Amino acid sequence: MPANLPPQYVKAEEEYRRASNPADRLEILRELFRLLPKHKGTEKLQAELKQKISRARDDVEGSKASGKKPGATSWRVPTEGAGQIVLLGPPNSGKSAILASLTHARPEIAAYPFTTRSPGPGMMQVQDVSVQLVDLPPISADFFEGWMPGIVRSANAALLVADLADDDGAEAIQAVLDRLSQVHVDLVGELPFDCEDEATQHIKTLVVANKFDDDDAEGRLELLREWIGPRFPVLAVSTANFAGLDELRRNAYDLLGVMRVYTKVPGKPVDRAHPFTVPIGASVMDLAREVHRDFERTLKHARVWGSGVFDAQAVGRDHELRDGDIVELHA
Repeated sequence: MPANLPPQYVKAEEEYRRASNPADRLEILRELFRLLPKHKGTEKLQAELKQKISRARDDVEGSKASGKKPGATSWRVPTEGAGQIVLLGPPNSGKSAILASLTHARPEIAAYPFTTRSPGPGMMQVQDVSVQLVDLPPISADFFEGWMPGIVRSANAALLVADLADDDGAEAIQAVLDRLSQVHVDLVGELPFDCEDEATQHIKTLVVANKFDDDDAEGRLELLREWIGPRFPVLAVSTANFAGLDELRRNAYDLLGVMRVYTKVPGKPVDRAHPFTVPIGASVMDLAREVHRDFERTLKHARVWGSGVFDAQAVGRDHELRDGDIVELHA
């Protein structure tokens, strides 16, 4: 948990854990966002609070509605693995081909636009961690599915796919950004740390310049970098010849801002098959909450093996963990 949280924030957080009514949870989340200090160390927590506010607002509005509007479509994709990353982009940019290349999903792939009309999830492996990718329908100046903002707002990160085989690829990407901005979703290369606007959800994003195998791709890539490079990192890939896909896998995982932590039961070997993923900078107590909620009150100390300690070093609840640490929790 970020340092320097005021006592009022900690108290409100306890109230949130006890609250069960959707309206009460929404009100407390808004209070948490107001109380949260806005600085670099809390940027990820700000984003998480905005996601929770968005979901709570949907729950409150859903409880008020007597039923769906005739013909309305609603989708929700529960997050699995270390986090959820949405694939966004203009028509025919190759989002579904990227999903198929990085996961075991088998979406319909065709040379014509608007093949994807519903969410397409798949699980991507990065070493021993699973990350959920969700392919979404294309976005253009004239087309934007009404149910998509909710899924985008709840995602942990995004891959914005540009088409290097299209002379108008940069303009198509701008249309995506403009349409999302209209529904208070801003794709950003780095999360802002001083934003007081709870309504606008900022999604950390990597621009994936697809179809790098095209004959004129290098020139288009140079133009794309000049135009969008100051705002976003750009990675060139090709699903046709698999260029850049391993780097894309690693960079997509890095967007989540998480690290792997392994656990072990006293007297038994470490479980290396199922690491926990926690935010970078998380403490022993943050991990303990992920393992079991009872550790909130029963945890006494932990023993840690890792780069920042000597083997089996006894540490307190507030000890900051590092990627790859092995933790033995003691209640």
